[in-house]
Amino acid sequence: MSIQFKILEKDQIFAAVPLVYKLNDFKVTEDSLSQRFSEMINQNYECAGIYDNEKLIGVCGLWYCTRHYSGKSAEADHVYIDDGYRGQGLGKKFFDWIYNYLINKGFETIELNTYVSNNQSHKFYFNEGFKILGYHFLKKL
Repeated sequence: MSIQFKILEKDQIFAAVPLVYKLNDFKVTEDSLSQRFSEMINQNYECAGIYDNEKLIGVCGLWYCTRHYSGKSAEADHVYIDDGYRGQGLGKKFFDWIYNYLINKGFETIELNTYVSNNQSHKFYFNEGFKILGYHFLKKL
């Protein structure tokens, strides 16, 4: 296993679709995800990836903004590591790489949302030093 972390180039962004498709329990079609990624890459967005040799095995979207309460901030989104690679410490290594990447870009904070039912991720994020600041609400229009 030869693990590497890097930012996906814009022309490689669609490689993330199958992993995000699994993350969403196959509820959002791959076509919809592809369309959304094609829009996202032209916004304040990047996607970090975990590669085993040339195979993409994990992703984490990064949204960039400045917020009144946290300063220059990145929001981690759709964090996913393929099932066969879990439990090997890759999540910790990936987030350490992401923290350093963001610090080098001049960011002050990182924040994220996680599904209420994803208890495994809650434990991970608490161990990483994240604090719960509020609730995330969504309304379909």
